[in-house]
Amino acid sequence: MSMHRLARLPSGRRTKFAMLALWVILVSALTPLALKLTDVQDNAALSALPDTAEAHRAAERVKAAFPTSDALVAVAVYARDTGLTAADEAKVAADRSAFARYAADGAVAEPERSADGKAVLVVFPLAGTAEEQSAAGVKVKELLAARAPDGLRTALTGTAGGDADLADAFAGMDVTLLLVTVAAVALLLLLTYRSPVLWLIPLLTAGVASQVASATVYLIVRHTSLTVDLQSQNIMTILVVGVGVDYALLLIARYREELRRHEDRHAAMAVALRRSLPAISASAATVTIGLLCLLAARLPATHGLGPVGAIAVVATLVSTMTLLPAVLVLCGRWVFWPFVPRFSAQLTGHDVARDHGVWARVAAFVGRWPRAIWIGTALVLAGLTAGIGSLGVGLPGNETYTKEYGSVTGQRLIEQHYPGGVVAPAVVVAAAGSADQVAAAARSVPGVAEVGAAQPSADRRWVRMEAVLAVDPAGQRALDIVERLRGAVHAVPGAAALVGGDTAYELDNRVTTDRDNVVVMPLILAAVLVVLVLLLRSLVAPLLLLVSVVVSYAAALGAAGLILDAIGHPDLWSPLPLQTFLFITALGVDYTIFLMTRAREESAERGTRAGVLHALTVTGGVITSAGAVLAATFTALTVLPLTPSVQTGVIVAAGVLIDTFLVRSLLIPALSVHLGRFTWWPGRLARRPAAAPEPAAPALVG
Repeated sequence: MSMHRLARLPSGRRTKFAMLALWVILVSALTPLALKLTDVQDNAALSALPDTAEAHRAAERVKAAFPTSDALVAVAVYARDTGLTAADEAKVAADRSAFARYAADGAVAEPERSADGKAVLVVFPLAGTAEEQSAAGVKVKELLAARAPDGLRTALTGTAGGDADLADAFAGMDVTLLLVTVAAVALLLLLTYRSPVLWLIPLLTAGVASQVASATVYLIVRHTSLTVDLQSQNIMTILVVGVGVDYALLLIARYREELRRHEDRHAAMAVALRRSLPAISASAATVTIGLLCLLAARLPATHGLGPVGAIAVVATLVSTMTLLPAVLVLCGRWVFWPFVPRFSAQLTGHDVARDHGVWARVAAFVGRWPRAIWIGTALVLAGLTAGIGSLGVGLPGNETYTKEYGSVTGQRLIEQHYPGGVVAPAVVVAAAGSADQVAAAARSVPGVAEVGAAQPSADRRWVRMEAVLAVDPAGQRALDIVERLRGAVHAVPGAAALVGGDTAYELDNRVTTDRDNVVVMPLILAAVLVVLVLLLRSLVAPLLLLVSVVVSYAAALGAAGLILDAIGHPDLWSPLPLQTFLFITALGVDYTIFLMTRAREESAERGTRAGVLHALTVTGGVITSAGAVLAATFTALTVLPLTPSVQTGVIVAAGVLIDTFLVRSLLIPALSVHLGRFTWWPGRLARRPAAAPEPAAPALVG
């Protein structure tokens, strides 16, 4: 179907009603499915490793050989700075008896007392199904907090404590995130349109797209191996609202422009759609292909985000290009009230300049000193990258949340009263016949403080033993010790030994993340470059845009590094650099796509210099509004109590704002004006003679 006929479907006098009816039927059918998405949410993917990782293989072997090992483990901590009293001991004994009803086999092991006499641990696995264990964890947490003597500090940690804290932290947070996002976007739309009605329509279409995307993801998760977790679901919400409103802003801006040129609103929308569809489709294609590049990642949290995000973007594109035009045409010009665009038979360049006064002056500024502006902007971006030094990679487990929950408190209490590695020992699983040799090899490793007794599996095929490290299990020294430990036990002939545990998990997580960064980042850049070359039909302009988004990403990390260091979260979750690179690259290049597609269109008539400056003038306001909206939607992630969500919000918002106000507004236009026709090399525009400046609008060309 041609672009012309496609544009007429949602904007036709009769077809707009058919389009609306189709969407009503679609949403009515899909909304019940969308509401079930949380039922198939699997948050284990957030911390999962690829099947090939040794820590994963060790965990799977332990799970198979020791069936109760995958149960949630409750670690009840009791501590008093001055030493435990008789009342404290009575509390421990009473709790231990009460805990028995929730423990596997109905038994709770003897308490583990600290050497300084100031703390006690009660450790036991929970019984029942996954749902029953989660419910039991909440009950254990309540029992632990009840009737504690004054001065006795208690906390529930272990996997049971972490599970209970996750439920507490995110209770109602999906609604909170949606409300904060919608409120921020609504405020910005009101400021942009200054209309009491128009701002509702982009939110309506984004809401519809969200339902369609959620239902689609639900169906795919139900019938395939795709997983969705709370992080990817939250990002899907942000993408639908942010990208949906961005696309709506661009289409509505072009529609308003065409209403000045066309008396018939249906004709105006048809032209607006035909002119906007290539840029918006290219933008959606860039983001979608970039997200699908995440399928090449091995880390499940990153791998699963790709298709979930891609579905959100495609649903948003379809909603924006079909439902939004039909609603706008149905409403008529009055929807822009009180600033209703009036038809003018003789629309001049001066009229355009008057409508875009601020951006006409920005364009004139860029046109006057292009070389100085792009060099100066590049230096500013380079300066911002200095903040990268404030960031680290590798988020400690006790900093996963932005505020301290019980499981974190429990870990800190254990660290104060027990040897460092007790909190998270390395778990060695090996063939039973080589238990003694494996234990001896483990004890010979510098940094291993203690190796526990070998526990045989029920079939006597495997043994499991815990190696307590002499250092903090979350530090780099612990990673080095685990690497040496693996080398030592792997060398035992016939042992088939594997090393798992929290520190081993972190080691494998970093190795996997490093591999994903090396493989996926270039893949994203290559995919974006291909889309840009096809869209702009040149090589120079796409390469400029690609370099600009990489520089923008580095500047965003630097700016975010200063912010995150100031608020106390400078250590990034390992998958975050790759995920934020994708968002900043794919979403950031959107704005330059919108600018440069309009610049190419105008350059064919006006010449490159005048075309670029005119494009900057007429797109400046709407793209700036779109950037502010997208930054606001990602900033909404900071309301979640999860540190990776806060870090994602800060980094992506910084990147979008840098791209909007520096890269797209100054760097790219100035570079394009400086390079002139060469910007479009080797396309036809590069071989065309420069057009004379448009005399009717000198302010636009500087």
